[in-house]
Amino acid sequence: MDSEKTVEDIIQVLEMQEEILQFSHFSNEDALELGRFMLEEAKKHELKVAISIRRANGLIVFQGLMDGTNLDNEAWLDRKFNTVNREEVSSLAWFMRLKKNDQTMADKFMDEDIYACAGGGFPIRVEEAGVVGVILVSGLNHVQDHDFIVRSLSKYLHMDEVPRIRKSDVGR
Repeated sequence: MDSEKTVEDIIQVLEMQEEILQFSHFSNEDALELGRFMLEEAKKHELKVAISIRRANGLIVFQGLMDGTNLDNEAWLDRKFNTVNREEVSSLAWFMRLKKNDQTMADKFMDEDIYACAGGGFPIRVEEAGVVGVILVSGLNHVQDHDFIVRSLSKYLHMDEVPRIRKSDVGR
C-alpha cells in the first residue's frame, strides 16, 4: 500500500523530474518537434488541452489548441509562463513551495492576474546553460496538466523511471 506523500516528498519528486528531464540542446526546431509530439499524445488520449512552448524571452515557438479549449486556456498558458519564467521551476513546484511555507502569491508580490499558482508549466533546461524556455499545458486539473508534460517529456527524451506524482498526492 502506497503511503501518503508529504509536501516535502512531492517537492523532492518535482525537483527530481526537473533534474532528469533536461535537454543537451534546444532549438526552435526542437520546440516544433516536441510540440507536434505532445499534440499527437493529446490526440491519442483524447485530451482537450492547450499546449505552448516558449523561449525564455516570451517568443511562442509552438502553440496548439485541441478542440474544446478556449481563451481561458490561453490566459492560463500566459500566467503559467510568467511564473515558470520568473521562478525557473515548474509552476507545480512553485505551488508546492508556497503551500509548504503557508504563503500566498501576494506574499511574494505576484499578481494573480499575471502569474499562476498552479501546475502546467515546466522549465526547459539545457544542461550547463540553465532555463531557456517553458513548456505549458492547460485544460486538465493542474496536477494532470503537469503530469501530461512529464509523461510526454519522458517519452520524447526516452527517459524511463521518471518519478511521478498523482492528483491525489497534491490535494487540489
